[in-house]
Amino acid sequence: MELLEVESISKTYGEGETAVHALRQASFSIAQGEFAAIVGESGSGKSTLLNLVGGLDTPTSGQVRIAGRNIFSMRESQMSIFRRRNIGFIFQSFNLIPELTVEQNIVFPVLLDGKRPDARYLEELLDVLNLKNRRHHLPSQLSGGQQQRVAIGRALFPRPALILADEPTGNLDTQNTNEVMALLKEASRKYHQTIVMITHSPSIAQTVDHVLEVADGVVTDLGRVRG
Repeated sequence: MELLEVESISKTYGEGETAVHALRQASFSIAQGEFAAIVGESGSGKSTLLNLVGGLDTPTSGQVRIAGRNIFSMRESQMSIFRRRNIGFIFQSFNLIPELTVEQNIVFPVLLDGKRPDARYLEELLDVLNLKNRRHHLPSQLSGGQQQRVAIGRALFPRPALILADEPTGNLDTQNTNEVMALLKEASRKYHQTIVMITHSPSIAQTVDHVLEVADGVVTDLGRVRG
C-alpha cells in the first residue's frame, strides 16, 4: 500500500526572469512502512520537497496525498490537525521546549491534541530510546544524542503514519548517528511507520529501503534498494 503519493509537484519562487524553480514536476510514491532517503547536494531542493510533503509549504502546482488524502485540498485549520495527527517531524536542531522535561517534551503533541497520553506506550518508547533514566531531565541536561532521541520520541509518540526527518544526524558524532539510525529503523519496522529522511551521507542512504535523488529541483526515484 502506498502511504505517500506525490504527483507532478512543483515549487517556483518569483516570476519572469527572476523566477527560481526550486522543484520541477516531482512524482514518486513511498509504501507504508518504508524507510526512504532523499539525497542530493546542498541547495538542490531537498528541504523544499520535504516541506511540501509535510504541508509546511504550498506547491505552485501538483498534489501530495497521504493515506489517500490530498493535503492541499484542506483548509488551513484542517491541515494543522491533519499534520499533528498524521505527520511527525524530526529536525537537525532538535527544537525541544527547554522548560519541559524529557517525558513532557515527548507527550506534548498528544496533549496539544487534547488527548490523554498512553502511559504504557510512553514506557515502551522511553525504553526503546534508552531514556528512562533521563525522563525528568531538562534538554539542557542532555547530550546532543540524547536530545535527538527525545526529538525522535516526540515524533513517534502520536503514532503518525508518516515521519519526516531533515538531516536528523547532521549534528551528531558517529556513535550517536548509528544509534539514531538504529532507532529510526526500529520505528519503521516495529510500528510500521513510513519514514522519509534527508541525508548527505551515502553510507546512510545505502542502508534504507528506498532512495530519491534531487538535483537542480528534479527528483529521480532511484527505487527500492532493499527487500
